[in-house]
Amino acid sequence: MKAAFITETGPADTLQIGELPDPTPGPGQVVIRVYASAINPIDTYIRNGTIAMELPQPFVPGCDAAGVVESVGPGVKRLSIGDRVWCTNQGLLGRQGTLSELIAVDEHWTFKLPEPVPYEDAAACALVGVTAHLGLFREAQLEPGETILIIGGSGGVGSMVVQMAAATGARVITTAGSEAKAQVCRDLGAEEVILYKDESIADRTKAFAPDGVNVLWETRREPDFDMAIDLMAGRGRMVLMAGRDAKPAFPVGPFYVKESSLHGFVMFKATPMEMKNAAEDISQWLASGKLSANISARFSLDEAAQAHALQESATLEDSSQLAGKIIVKLNT
Repeated sequence: MKAAFITETGPADTLQIGELPDPTPGPGQVVIRVYASAINPIDTYIRNGTIAMELPQPFVPGCDAAGVVESVGPGVKRLSIGDRVWCTNQGLLGRQGTLSELIAVDEHWTFKLPEPVPYEDAAACALVGVTAHLGLFREAQLEPGETILIIGGSGGVGSMVVQMAAATGARVITTAGSEAKAQVCRDLGAEEVILYKDESIADRTKAFAPDGVNVLWETRREPDFDMAIDLMAGRGRMVLMAGRDAKPAFPVGPFYVKESSLHGFVMFKATPMEMKNAAEDISQWLASGKLSANISARFSLDEAAQAHALQESATLEDSSQLAGKIIVKLNT
């Protein structure tokens, strides 16, 4: 099979394209013929060594994929050959990733894909969709009628949070860096979009939600805790899922006086049951049109290094380059 892989960590151009042995399914695994894979920031962190993990050699990066079940191993119960599926949580903790034509995946990380949903859309919504679902419903326990402020609503995770919160019946405020991105957020269900380069996030939020927001979702690497706690209502919940090396000052007094709570989490530590609960909603919402993929760029497998370079540049240097996900197309 053709794959993108590394034999040592390093910059994007350490990714090689070549032939690797076809995988065979072990107990409880399925082999998937991949038609779409998504690029996530964590893929680049593992590839460049920022996140140190013991990697198989050669190592295929990538968390997300969508395709068709090619074969099944002993003990597989839910899936059959020919099923359309999507998966996530790959390329982590010693598992091979998804930038290859065929991948072997544990059944409990693999979920059926309804017939109308394109493979690219499923791959684009995998890791970011599960992240949004866990943060909104397991952590923040968002309820209909509550108000949520999402810092960065047009990115991969942010666009999922906007849509899921709107689908739940919450009032959605978000921020965007341009009018084009603001319109994307409105189309996804945001009621109020703040152009943060030209407007005060605090002033606009207080005008829209004078009693404070119930949930504040932070996507930036450096949270502004003073602003966040000032904007939250009593017993407000703040969700963090970025900024691995950030160590900002924290206003303890205002935080506990408001009886606020802070929720930090990482998607890949979710249990199989938590992942399954999220995946069922994501598949249903994709099929019904309540959830849509936000795709910014598409590459072939041969262009995997360029895809990684774009993701890395957008994450670390200029986020304006992307307003959604990067997809790599395979087996076309």
